[in-house]
Amino acid sequence: MNNMDTKVLDKANSWLSPTFDAKTQQDIKELIASKPNELNESFYKDLEFGTGGMRGVMGVGTNRINKYTLGKNTQGLSNYLHEKFPNENLKAAIAFDCRHNSKTFAKIVADVFSANNIEVFLFEDLRPTPELSFALKHLNCHCGIVLTASHNPPEYNGYKVYWQDGGQLVPPQDAEIIAEINDLEYSEIKFEANNDIINYVGEELDNVFIDASVANGSFNTDKVAKRNLNVVFTSLHGTSITIIPETFKRAGYTNVHIVKEQEVPNGDFPTVISPNPEEPEALKMALDLANTVQGDIVIGTDPDSDRVGIAVRNLDNELVLLNGNQTMVMMTDFLLKQWQQQDKIKGKEFIGSTIVSTPMMSQLTSHYNVECKIGLTGFKWIAKMIKDFPELDFIGGGEESFGFMVGDFVRDKDAVTAALLACEIAAQAKVNGSSFYKELIQLYTRHGFYKERLISMTKKGIEGAQEIKQMMVDARNNPLQEVNGSKVVLIEDYQLSLAKNKATGNESVLDVPKSNVLIYYTEDGSKIALRPSGTEPKIKFYISVNMPLTSEKDFVKTEALLEAKIDAIINDMKLN
Repeated sequence: MNNMDTKVLDKANSWLSPTFDAKTQQDIKELIASKPNELNESFYKDLEFGTGGMRGVMGVGTNRINKYTLGKNTQGLSNYLHEKFPNENLKAAIAFDCRHNSKTFAKIVADVFSANNIEVFLFEDLRPTPELSFALKHLNCHCGIVLTASHNPPEYNGYKVYWQDGGQLVPPQDAEIIAEINDLEYSEIKFEANNDIINYVGEELDNVFIDASVANGSFNTDKVAKRNLNVVFTSLHGTSITIIPETFKRAGYTNVHIVKEQEVPNGDFPTVISPNPEEPEALKMALDLANTVQGDIVIGTDPDSDRVGIAVRNLDNELVLLNGNQTMVMMTDFLLKQWQQQDKIKGKEFIGSTIVSTPMMSQLTSHYNVECKIGLTGFKWIAKMIKDFPELDFIGGGEESFGFMVGDFVRDKDAVTAALLACEIAAQAKVNGSSFYKELIQLYTRHGFYKERLISMTKKGIEGAQEIKQMMVDARNNPLQEVNGSKVVLIEDYQLSLAKNKATGNESVLDVPKSNVLIYYTEDGSKIALRPSGTEPKIKFYISVNMPLTSEKDFVKTEALLEAKIDAIINDMKLN
């Protein structure tokens, strides 16, 4: 055996001790005996926290989601909470999604917290991730956990950690907690529950959350306009079915058609290849239903209901899927318009966005004299903006990966309120003789036509991770000089925290935490960002191009030109 295999075997053998249950030990013995590749994948590293917490394949081993890796996280977090809040009655909230083992894992996490004398508020059944963020603040908890792998394949599960403000872990807490976890031995995990301090929550909290969602996502839309909006909704076998239909109803949207085949929560996601509203295939059933019932808008959410996908009718009355950047600029403009009409813009408001999202966000917000703060990918950074600037009013925020947040009553991307907001936009447009799509085109004529596309390359396993790493090394060591015939004028390297102006040679410091992201800006206004995913075995290329749009009648022609430009960039960079 080579050195790496020996290390893996040593780690695997360390799990063949009384600390681990008989079933775990038996599974590991089988891996050692007959499945060396799987053994290697299971033990060659420890699962790490990424942009969305810890996510991985379920199974035995240090690189898998299981009772022990989750228990170790929770024990480390418990120790950290006792250190940071020594004289307080500690409280934690826990939610879980529709995935296999999520309910079991949630109870294990609750057991460990309670064994460490931390009171637990555990949802009685599956619930959306944004409700956990809301519940954490509503119940004055010190931290929160969601057991979810979002839109990953069925074999995955995950563990998202939230802090007192309702947002996900950010520096310095994340590094300090990880250090605490790494210092632990598995034998130190306390699994013996104190059921006296585990409280089950459900309907009562749902009602408060739904009412808050309606209050934050409704904007004086006429009752008849609401009834006249024909909505098609799919939960893609996920958690949003527990909350969104009732939210629509309380807000006055009663003309709602639910995709029945995808209504029942199911961790196998049997009707889709991937339960991700970013993937057109995932919304096919909803689009088919919308064509049957003449729906105005299609709304689909991912399994833990933080991402929302939207389809609306184009100028030819055909249903088209919007990308995350399009829904984000529409929602942002709608919110800013509401604030302006209510005379609430006083010069101390801001919108949140991310470095890989459309540059149109900055154009849009400057039109309203509102600041656009731009952070790293992931909604934890938008939540951190709210915490870091308490003197400013947060209006809303979004990112290109189908996430949006309305106000700060939830501190994570929130498909519940965003779905309602999308209906408000569509209903108001329809009653005024316009449409969601026409309003989007109007934004392009006002602020410039920005078009984006995401290219994702999946590279699984140990070799895939190494390949992704090498691609980023090569991009840094041999930066592009031009893209599609247009000179690169600026390179931002978020790992080095440096922005370099290619024309002048001047360098400036990027004042955000370090991240493995590289962004090229070209002379013709194109932007290309490279970023390995923090939660999936993928490397992502975010491409943005733009040009002026003089009128609605030029929309189709201009869109074709922009799409051709993106195609040319993809060919030039050999991404196809």
